[in-house]
Amino acid sequence: MAANHNSQGPEGNYDPAGSTQMFRAFVEEAAPARQAPTRRQLREEQQQAGGSKKGVWTALAVALVVVIGAAAWLVLR
Repeated sequence: MAANHNSQGPEGNYDPAGSTQMFRAFVEEAAPARQAPTRRQLREEQQQAGGSKKGVWTALAVALVVVIGAAAWLVLR
């Protein structure tokens, strides 16, 4: 039976499933599609993250007011 030369790695190790070759082809194919984000994209991401931080701080402030109000109600009852 003829040897399948497509499934051998560069080190000469035999890979019966050929998964190493398929993985390398996938990685090499996907690499050029990636691009560094532009300044505009980075700025938009920071603005979106800032909006979620504002919501977290608002929720913490409301929770703090509720806890202080509950403690005051228990003390003054």
